[in-house]
Amino acid sequence: MAIFLTKESRVLVQGMTGGEGMKHTRRMLAAGTDVVGGVNPRKAGRTVDFDDRSVPVFGSVGEGMAATGADVTVLFVPPPFAKAAVIEAADAGAGLAVVITEGIPVHDAVVFHAYARKRGTRIIGPNCPGLISPGQSNAGIIPADIAAKPGRIGLVSKSGTLTYQLMYELREIGFSSAVGIGGDPVVGTTHIDCLAAFEDDPDTELVVLIGEIGGDAEERAAAYAASHVTKPVIGYIAGFTAPEGRTMGHAGAIVSGSSGTAEAKRKALEAAGIAVGSTPSETARLVLDHLAAAGDLTHN
Repeated sequence: MAIFLTKESRVLVQGMTGGEGMKHTRRMLAAGTDVVGGVNPRKAGRTVDFDDRSVPVFGSVGEGMAATGADVTVLFVPPPFAKAAVIEAADAGAGLAVVITEGIPVHDAVVFHAYARKRGTRIIGPNCPGLISPGQSNAGIIPADIAAKPGRIGLVSKSGTLTYQLMYELREIGFSSAVGIGGDPVVGTTHIDCLAAFEDDPDTELVVLIGEIGGDAEERAAAYAASHVTKPVIGYIAGFTAPEGRTMGHAGAIVSGSSGTAEAKRKALEAAGIAVGSTPSETARLVLDHLAAAGDLTHN
């Protein structure tokens, strides 16, 4: 199984005919994703050829969903138009909208997240790499070749780069799903949402949780895990060497005193029984050690 995205998912791409949309649609198709259409009002009625598959372009998300039965949309839409694009997807009844776009104003994100929530549309992102269920489907920009193997690990991460690194380091074990939730101040799907979904997924045996400095999302995830998650969780926090008082990274995280620091987050996670690595490679080693101790793996 997988969370949020499976081989049954039928995917539309808003912004498919743009440069990034074309590039990543081709990659999604190569990974086995069932991309059933693109959306561009100015190019409706055309088709776009991707190697051995022709993908139709629709004038709206609603038209595309009606024609294809799509239930997922991936957005490669410029920041000024992202709010309207997400609202359009929610109005059309999309079950999942993966917002890859970075640089969306926080106010716009607040508006479309609230709107989508009322209409039952799950948002991944914005400013995220998307999600992948290896061997089933890939919605976004995660390179499928770093995790071509389905497996038993669930991954949720704020950081796209660290998503890729942990997937690469644990590629021999494989993943049920990996979700890059994005590092913007306002995101639709949270660490907690993913922890709950992985807890309910019978094929996920262990969860890797990647956070970063700033805010309290990781502390809240730790509290949730302590009360609701029975599966082992291994954590990593980006930013152990971040200087105090400095705005850092795409999240715009500000560390002040002990609030929001990697060390404070480590303590919260460890208090919830979550082992935390000091580096991505150490985090991968903790995963391997846990699986070995449980009798699920033999490694050096």
